Amino acid sequence: MAKQFNLKRPHQFFGLGFGLGLSPIAPGTVGTLAALPFIFITLSYPLWLQCVFAIVISIFGLWACGKTAEDVQVHDHPAIVWDEVAGFYITMLGAALSWQTLLAGFVLFRLFDIVKPGPIKLLDKRLKGGWGIMADDILAGIFSLICLQALIKTGVLVG
Repeated sequence: MAKQFNLKRPHQFFGLGFGLGLSPIAPGTVGTLAALPFIFITLSYPLWLQCVFAIVISIFGLWACGKTAEDVQVHDHPAIVWDEVAGFYITMLGAALSWQTLLAGFVLFRLFDIVKPGPIKLLDKRLKGGWGIMADDILAGIFSLICLQALIKTGVLVG
């Protein structure tokens, strides 16, 4: 039985995606939206700085997700969504933002995160703690980034 969440604890506030992960319906999908402020804030940053920010939020997630999972004694509780925040942020690296690129990136990321093809599933099953929560979503974000950039480069999406 999971223990109670407490959004007053900083690691839980972030681990739960500012509370969006507490959504009773599709917490991972709703929690993914917590990446939007970071995407919009860093939109004008050079790509190298966006990449540094992606690394920072991913490393931060190792701590926030791992500690939150420890607190509630559930390895990858559905309410823990900072991994989705990092994964969606990675997906959107270097993309010019439009509703089309945001929607395509969101759908691609959620698809890779839910289906967990090949190495994503392997990471999800083998790693524990903060690494076990974060690694599969980081890889899903990288796969989604590649697909989104391919759609942009081939002209399917304007970005």
